[in-house]
Amino acid sequence: MTPTLVRQHLSHTGEPPRVDLGARARDWSEIQERMLVPLYEAVYERLEVGPASRLLGLDCGSGLALLMAASRGAAVTGVDDSSPQRLALARERLLPQAGGTRARAGTRLVEGLPGEAADADTPAYTVVTAFEPIGCLAGDSEGLGELLASAVPLAARGAPVVLAGWGPPERCATSSVLRVATKLADPLRSTGSWRPALRDDLEEVAQRAGLKPDGSGRVACPFGYADVDSAVRGLLSTGLFDAAISATDRVQVDKELAEALHPHQRRDGTVWMPNVFRYLIARVP
Repeated sequence: MTPTLVRQHLSHTGEPPRVDLGARARDWSEIQERMLVPLYEAVYERLEVGPASRLLGLDCGSGLALLMAASRGAAVTGVDDSSPQRLALARERLLPQAGGTRARAGTRLVEGLPGEAADADTPAYTVVTAFEPIGCLAGDSEGLGELLASAVPLAARGAPVVLAGWGPPERCATSSVLRVATKLADPLRSTGSWRPALRDDLEEVAQRAGLKPDGSGRVACPFGYADVDSAVRGLLSTGLFDAAISATDRVQVDKELAEALHPHQRRDGTVWMPNVFRYLIARVP
């Protein structure tokens, strides 16, 4: 689910897949992003995020996790260099001058890398979150490692850094649907296609970033959709199928996604897929 890496994947023609990025960002914001709300809630509760917290959100996307932290009284800063369209939606949600009303004063949203979100006069962050789940795209941990290298120097000593990832494939019903991405993607590509999550994905990233693991947890995050069309739009908005679209075409991916979703469709037409996500809390030394 790391958009930066996905967008680096080019088709066999040398051109990126043609995607309406504005529509995709809206689908993410309106359909898919809420699937991870239980993860956000569990982490904030465990870390007691509140008025004393200065939170830095990496790959903040359209800002739902930041909004939830701000509603608990935290001062929040979000950075994202992968999707200006998602960040524009975050501004609508969080910044008063853009129409938002619930954000705490001092909320900042930065299109760029973490280092651009602070200067010598900015107080150290007390919480850093990387909620964009890794462990499902080949090469996604490398992208997260680069973000952490820029973010960790901005955090206070001992501050928690939260990494998130997909749980074991056998605990994630969506894994069977994500395999469509692997089946259709160009097998010669080493990045950009789905792979099963590995048990130590998060620990390896934390270790490379010089962080000290200090606990972990698992959270049930079922994916529920009004119908198959909503499920297809939501899943495509993650970017996990971009390599498959590059290797084939959007029509083929839509068709095979709908077929893979059929076993998860209920009699009333809704789609329901139980999943487990994992988070790791690591500390800045």
